[in-house]
Amino acid sequence: MNIRPEYKKKSIRSYVVRAGRMTEGQKAAFDKYWSVYGLSLHNGKVDAESTFGRRAPQVLEIGFGMGGSLLQMVQAEQEKDFIGIEVHPPGAGRLINDAGKLELSNLRVYLADAIDVMDDCIEDASIDRLQVYFPDPWHKKKHNKRRLIQPAFVQRIHAKLKSGGVFHLATDWEPYAEYMLEVMEAAEGYENIAGAGQYSPRPDYRPVTKFEQRGEQLGHGVWDLLYRKIG
Repeated sequence: MNIRPEYKKKSIRSYVVRAGRMTEGQKAAFDKYWSVYGLSLHNGKVDAESTFGRRAPQVLEIGFGMGGSLLQMVQAEQEKDFIGIEVHPPGAGRLINDAGKLELSNLRVYLADAIDVMDDCIEDASIDRLQVYFPDPWHKKKHNKRRLIQPAFVQRIHAKLKSGGVFHLATDWEPYAEYMLEVMEAAEGYENIAGAGQYSPRPDYRPVTKFEQRGEQLGHGVWDLLYRKIG
């Protein structure tokens, strides 16, 4: 199969593709498990009944990296159905390989740009929780415009959430946390679950990654932001 990320020609991307070598196991995972877990932009809107064989709360994660924390959530919350979006083939390969070995049925994966997936494949008012964990902070000021969390993107997400649905952000870069807080506090149709201008404690469902554990040992912080769709 073609394991290059799917994308459409657009002026703004939600990611930057970085080269990465795939292991033989990750390559084999696409041949063995992509037909089970893989979704394509060409399939159009996701229908929960035909995709998962049931109607259940849906969680969408944008940028799951190597998939370790998403896999833990899929295992821990089997009453929910998860859709993961990533453009990094090694991460997608590792995730579907691990999910396949565990015979998990409540996960599907896009190897595509998140903007394309949301525009073409996700029904409005269909997502119960949408999560973006540790997105690239684009540290240099001249690169801030490349950040994923922008006012227009936040409103795209608002359209996909159910009323009462939760948008969950997390970052380990304090300037980005401050920026995201500013964007979210100004966004229409959202309520800060922790209270206006406040960060939230990490909810139990978000696993602590090894990277995060190392950061905590070095005194680095992690900031979670949880917002509920209102109206």
